[in-house]
Amino acid sequence: MLQQPIYINQSATISPLTSEGFQSDQAYFSESSNAIVSQLSDNSEALVNALKKESRNYSQLDRSVLLAILTARELHLTTGKTAINIGSSRGATQVWEDGYSCFRESGITPTQTSPLTTLGNISTWIAQDLGIDAVAFSHSITCATASHSILNGMAWLQSDMVDQFIAGGSEAPLTSFTIEQMRSLRIYANDLKEFPCRALDLNKKSNSMILGEAAACFLLSKEKQPSCNARIIGYGSSIESLKSATSVTDDGIGLQQAMKNAMAQIDRDAVDVIITHSPGTIKGDQAEYNAICKVFGKQHPALCNNKWQIGHTLGASSAMSIAMALQMFKEDQIFKIPYLKKSFSNPKGITNPKLILINATGFGGNAVSLLLEKQ
Repeated sequence: MLQQPIYINQSATISPLTSEGFQSDQAYFSESSNAIVSQLSDNSEALVNALKKESRNYSQLDRSVLLAILTARELHLTTGKTAINIGSSRGATQVWEDGYSCFRESGITPTQTSPLTTLGNISTWIAQDLGIDAVAFSHSITCATASHSILNGMAWLQSDMVDQFIAGGSEAPLTSFTIEQMRSLRIYANDLKEFPCRALDLNKKSNSMILGEAAACFLLSKEKQPSCNARIIGYGSSIESLKSATSVTDDGIGLQQAMKNAMAQIDRDAVDVIITHSPGTIKGDQAEYNAICKVFGKQHPALCNNKWQIGHTLGASSAMSIAMALQMFKEDQIFKIPYLKKSFSNPKGITNPKLILINATGFGGNAVSLLLEKQ
């Protein structure tokens, strides 16, 4: 538990979702280049194109950087020292692939390849765009990246090194090479049906992970602003022993520990919702559910997920889960997964969420849980 809570004062996202947000019962998938993907909505795509036209510098930036800039622009900074940490699992995916393709064909790379493919340029370009003299850095710890960004922000704020912290994640992984990497793991969905990503469906017969693109930024501080509707009151992290690069224990031992740590001083019955990491894979979804039952029992909190809507946005995925929690607090309701029975997803019939636990996991055995309280 935190000695002093951290307030999520503002948030901004860009994603495939329409104006209805996570409240929608629609899945936002389409087929592109012979793969099922989740692409930005038309309105969001127009914003990206407009940003690229603002200057020659922006036209060269990777899509992941552009998405992060657009979300960060929606935040209204207060006075004081600011830090920025926007993480990404893959970083400048498209620019890197284009630069390497050029090298393979000609033996040379475009001049800007190196500076435009460094992971740190996501945060530094946000600092440039906002015109602030900020501490700016980026990191990658696979699919739990955005949650680790929040942990960084909490640490910097608790140590009084900064007054406010822009944290989040950005990912634009819809490239042929990245999609083929996921296919080679034999976890990618192949059927564009009504709900092609069956996250948390423990009866599915095949893996159903789908890649999506998105970004989300949050303005954190120790002081509450009028716009705030949530604060972080607990966190937990863990790394479990690996048997392979992608392995996960059957009972999700790392997630069990992360959830327990996040609720160190909280009655577990008080937790209303768990927004799961569940990417739509058979083994990953089952392991997380087993972990939840080990910690909470069969009468567990309501289970929510947004990968069935927008796919797995890798390093931005837990940032989108945080955004989902904020919308649930605002709407004062729990969003449903349409293909799951209520007796499974919400066995206690909870209706008004006050405490939401957010899970994230990633390659390397790392797991993070964040506990949010409604304000």
